[in-house]
Amino acid sequence: MSNTYPEHPPYPEQQPADELVDEADHQTHGHDDDHEVFYDEAPVLKRSRRNKIKRQRRRRRNVIMLVVFGVFAAGLIGVVLLLQNLLGMNELKDYEGPGEGQVTFTVEQGAGPLAIASSLVNQDIIASTDTFVDEVANQAEGRVIQPGQYPLKYRMPAAAAASILLEESNEGVHYAAINRTWRQEEVFKALSEGTRIPVAEFAKLAEDPQALGLPEQARNLEGYLFPAEYRFPLDITAEEILREMIGNTIEHLESDGITDVDQQFRVLTVASIIEAEAGEADYGAVAGAIENRLQPDNTETNGLIQSDATVTYGLGRKGYDITPEEKADKSNPYNTYAHTGLPVGPINSPGGPAIDAAANPDDVPYYYWVTVNLDTGETKFSETLAEHNAYTKEYLNWCSEQEEGRCS
Repeated sequence: MSNTYPEHPPYPEQQPADELVDEADHQTHGHDDDHEVFYDEAPVLKRSRRNKIKRQRRRRRNVIMLVVFGVFAAGLIGVVLLLQNLLGMNELKDYEGPGEGQVTFTVEQGAGPLAIASSLVNQDIIASTDTFVDEVANQAEGRVIQPGQYPLKYRMPAAAAASILLEESNEGVHYAAINRTWRQEEVFKALSEGTRIPVAEFAKLAEDPQALGLPEQARNLEGYLFPAEYRFPLDITAEEILREMIGNTIEHLESDGITDVDQQFRVLTVASIIEAEAGEADYGAVAGAIENRLQPDNTETNGLIQSDATVTYGLGRKGYDITPEEKADKSNPYNTYAHTGLPVGPINSPGGPAIDAAANPDDVPYYYWVTVNLDTGETKFSETLAEHNAYTKEYLNWCSEQEEGRCS
């Protein structure tokens, strides 16, 4: 099919294209004398469509470029953030303000600034290990942070934390660390080394335990010298040190509800045996077994505790290797093979967990216990002697595979 249009003058060849477009836009028809003239609009419409298509393509290119640029920018930002995290650039350098709440922070023996800083960060006391280490270096002036306990705050500035730790050190202190299971003479030696007070001064005071508030049955200060890390003032005396340690023990007993002085002595005696005979995980069960042995209706051991540790304490040595003759020796007041009931007093310095167990023993059916592996601390309990003997053989077999002296 073809379209027929009325005749009309041809477009002048010399007429510019833009004028043609203009004419097409503004003149759709005209009059020439006696007949109407129509202009062919096809070329103009085609050109308009082409321009529209060009504009659409240009817009699509712009959108694509914007999307590509956005993806690139997002990727670049991600890389920057990743590098900042890897390099620690986003790490919080310090806390502002005075801090919040209260926390007792412990500096362990031998801990350096970096180890201290790491522990401070883990407890959310400071924000950055590097900032704290720098502050210590800037403030130290020859001082070092001493082991002990310090009152700090959560989320406090590193400079403030360093100042407190160093300021306490600058005051000058005597430091002594007292371990669990230590006997009185070992405690006195450590106190003397930390304070330069002669051992003889402590030993002299121990000869009159009642003058320091201990009950009449106490023969010495054994059991009352609470094991812990101590930081004493430089001008402290031997008596003041011993009173502080005894006070800590009494305070712990009272926190367990043990207020009667005779009952306190009994609990400390049991706790000292637990400390010598068991690992901490088994304190409660061993305490329960000891209480079973102390019951008047006990026909399994007939009131005998039979602790090797008490026997060797009375012999003035450490260890668990005792002879049948030593087990039968009634001249040893600490011999719980020859004497029923508890020994005449504590045999070491029991810590808080052992005191807690002695004050609140587990309700168990056992009378016997033996640690069958000294490395792992595995302890086996039994109700009968036959079962106990089997476990004792297991322990002896383990000992036979160890170096000489391991089980003595």
